[in-house]
Amino acid sequence: MENLLYWIGLVAVAVNALTGVLDAGRKQMDLVGAVMVGCATALGGGTVRDVLLDRTVFWIADQTYLLVSLATALAVFFAVRGLKLPQRLFLIPDAVGLALFTIAGTQIALQWHAPWLVASLLGVTTGVVGGVLRDVLCNEVPLVFVRGELYASAAWAGALALIGLQELGVSPVGAAWAGMGVVLALRLGAMAFRITLPTYSERQ
Repeated sequence: MENLLYWIGLVAVAVNALTGVLDAGRKQMDLVGAVMVGCATALGGGTVRDVLLDRTVFWIADQTYLLVSLATALAVFFAVRGLKLPQRLFLIPDAVGLALFTIAGTQIALQWHAPWLVASLLGVTTGVVGGVLRDVLCNEVPLVFVRGELYASAAWAGALALIGLQELGVSPVGAAWAGMGVVLALRLGAMAFRITLPTYSERQ
């Protein structure tokens, strides 16, 4: 499981760095700005998780994560610079990054003996905080806070599915893949069919 978690983390970092650079590109940022947004997107969620768990921040403990985020951000910047890309292009890799980071964050919290509810919420934190930083740095309302398709709720459902399956005796690896599938299915399904949560509205 440790080996799988490591590779999930590396892929998640790369995918989220990609989404950060794509969003920064829509704002016409220069190289430094785009790389900063990409790295913040890739590393932000896991950083907050590790601070809350009082463990060494993952990219400080192993700078491979930092190198992957930097390399991905640079590569994506030069690969797509000057291209006119669809506005919602980053939403697909964002959904993948959400699934990967949510499951990795939940598993890490469980390994640090966090209670199941805390572990599930730390999984959500790992999944969504990078995107919040990306949107704030790009001067936008964070995607997770605006009315729209399922986002944090999809991540929480996946985290709870992982925990529930492990309690039922499913192997951590099988539960991880199933949890990722839940997050992806809910997020992509919500995007395709415009599935949203109820919103607060005051009576007139």
